[in-house]
Amino acid sequence: MTQTTNRFFDEIGRLMNDAAGAAQGVKREFDTVMRTQAEKFLRDMDLVKREEFEAVKDMARLAREENEALKTRIAALEAKLGSAPNPTS
Repeated sequence: MTQTTNRFFDEIGRLMNDAAGAAQGVKREFDTVMRTQAEKFLRDMDLVKREEFEAVKDMARLAREENEALKTRIAALEAKLGSAPNPTS
């Protein structure tokens, strides 16, 4: 009887191991499918990548700095010429 009981528990143990392995496989497959669907969703939303956003942000900052420098230069030239800026143009 003891030998039969040990075999029974060995078989139950193997069955549980196989079930755990199958569950891990299902989890990996589920994770892969979810990741793929999330990536597709984000691609379809037409979002910009962080690198592209940072590049455009830097370009805007440089344009603002250049604009300020040009405003200062124009004001200095107008002062040198003695003409006042025309607010209507």
